Amino acid sequence: MKPELLESHSVFPTLDMRRTAAFYEEKLKFRVVEYLDVAEPHVCLYRDSTEIILTQSNGQKVIPNRELYGYGYDAYFITKQQEELEQELIDAGVTIVRSFHHSDYNNKEFVIEDIDGRWIAFGIKQGL
Repeated sequence: MKPELLESHSVFPTLDMRRTAAFYEEKLKFRVVEYLDVAEPHVCLYRDSTEIILTQSNGQKVIPNRELYGYGYDAYFITKQQEELEQELIDAGVTIVRSFHHSDYNNKEFVIEDIDGRWIAFGIKQGL
């Protein structure tokens, strides 16, 4: 049997797990589950079949990929309902960095900025 990758979880270090979790819960409608009394404290965020894991950054500021490397998103979530999701996030007051568009690499997507400055894309590859 060929090994198959099924899902992935983004891991986001943050200065304040509760503050970041509150943003994802209030603005992006993720469900929050805290694991703060374990050997490696973390918070899990769930929406549909997507999970984000928040970890403590040891006092270091979050530096988004675009600042570290000159470009790039910090996460990319696959969805087929980009326009509806974008409107939901606009209505919730989330900062839209790039409105829904068809990219030059054949994705339909939009990009938000989270409370820690990460750029997160929501989209899907077209024509594959």
